[in-house]
Amino acid sequence: MSLLRDDSLSEAFDHAAARYDWMVSASPGYHGHLRRSARRLGLPDAGRGARVLDLGCGTGASTAALLSAAPLAHITGVDASAGMLARAAEKPWPPGVRLIEASADRLGAAGVEGPFDAVFAAYLFRNVTDTDRTLKSVRAVMAPGARIAVHEYALSGRRMDRMLWTAVCRSVIIPLGRAAGDARLYEHLWHSVLGFDTAAEFAGRMREAGFSRVRVLPLPGWQRGITHTFVGVAA
Repeated sequence: MSLLRDDSLSEAFDHAAARYDWMVSASPGYHGHLRRSARRLGLPDAGRGARVLDLGCGTGASTAALLSAAPLAHITGVDASAGMLARAAEKPWPPGVRLIEASADRLGAAGVEGPFDAVFAAYLFRNVTDTDRTLKSVRAVMAPGARIAVHEYALSGRRMDRMLWTAVCRSVIIPLGRAAGDARLYEHLWHSVLGFDTAAEFAGRMREAGFSRVRVLPLPGWQRGITHTFVGVAA
């Protein structure tokens, strides 16, 4: 299949929004992994006073993860899917959280202005049309020395990890997505991971986009070698 991009992908997420929280809750470790990646931002003093951009916030799972790691931060959640944002807006958030509909590569046009002290991007970069342009767009709204944590499906490059990802998609994720009426989105998920950078390649892109001290950190469980946290600092 051809991958979904831009408006087509946003429409697919809009369609899946009502069932999305149920789908991700069926993935072992999903929320725990997000919380682990949010902690890897390393925001001091519970994030007191920090401006944090939650990029690709979806229905708010990543926002909740950020709040668990930095409950005193001011969080701006951004997503290109109006349907996903509507679900996020239904949830009770503290006053320091706001939600904005915007594309990750056109933040300024939607009024998402920095400088941000930290950026958290979960399951975003393999879905954008131009990864390098989006990284540069993100870097442009970050303060010098600001921290970034990217939580993403990015395979290690080992054949075993590709095989495991395909087996899980074919046996669990796509059948569940089909039952929910969203097979197209979850087929996209399968192929988008296979077609995305390896972990080492994406780390290289981050360095080229102006991030220093880039590290690739594994996540535990069945997703070891499949999902990683990429951390770095805006140079």
